[in-house]
Amino acid sequence: MATPPSAPSVRPVVRLVDIHKVYHSGEIEVHAVRGVSLDIMPGEFVAVMGASGSGKSTLMNTVGCLDRPTRGSYLLDGVDVSVLDRDERADIRNEKIGFVFQGFNLLARTTALENVELPMLYAHPRIRAREMRERAMQALDIVGLANRHDHLPSQLSGGQQQRVAIARALVNRPQVVLADEPTGNLDSKTSVEVMGVFQRLNESGITIVMVTHELDIAHYCKRTIVMRDGRVVRDEPVARRLMADEEMKKLQAAEAEAKLIAGASA
Repeated sequence: MATPPSAPSVRPVVRLVDIHKVYHSGEIEVHAVRGVSLDIMPGEFVAVMGASGSGKSTLMNTVGCLDRPTRGSYLLDGVDVSVLDRDERADIRNEKIGFVFQGFNLLARTTALENVELPMLYAHPRIRAREMRERAMQALDIVGLANRHDHLPSQLSGGQQQRVAIARALVNRPQVVLADEPTGNLDSKTSVEVMGVFQRLNESGITIVMVTHELDIAHYCKRTIVMRDGRVVRDEPVARRLMADEEMKKLQAAEAEAKLIAGASA
């Protein structure tokens, strides 16, 4: 009897093997990351947490191809990034990684559509203007802002600006989206809205790695990695995961009740 073919193994999007990062300050060595090894699989939604100085930002800089490890190897979608030079890292960063930052980083005098188009200006081979516009509009539609494509950042709320930033991160169709404190500048309700966007993106198959210091925000993810003193001290699935749609309904109900109470006491 013939042996049935085995199912193809799924390759990690991110594979870190014994990653170390040492900075030199005069004669002092600062060990920011100490022997981190981990895999992030396609479709995961991971929160990276830790106090200031824990090494989480250094680790994310490595994953984002912004910095090279002192020792160890890093494979991004099967490519050993740790041996690439600066230009090669820039190319793979633009092709395979989308970034979302706490401060939005939108150009003030540029429309939402033009902000989303920016990463495609550096694509190889070059993308035609018509395709750039179509892809940018598709990305804005995904985050629910196609009807605001011609607005400047100053004409958008904080949550809308962050959604533009998320659309910009998606436009080059990356393998992984890295989000650095994406709700840090947002109020509680807007934070839930933004986490809802991330959850819907993740449900569509997009891999997301998010740095956050907010435990409640981490509960919207599927997996939590906690760092301390440059090492991973905890790596586990999220228990009692929060779903943004449900939390938004609770907030809206609480707001409606507060209005009723205020109206009754007036």
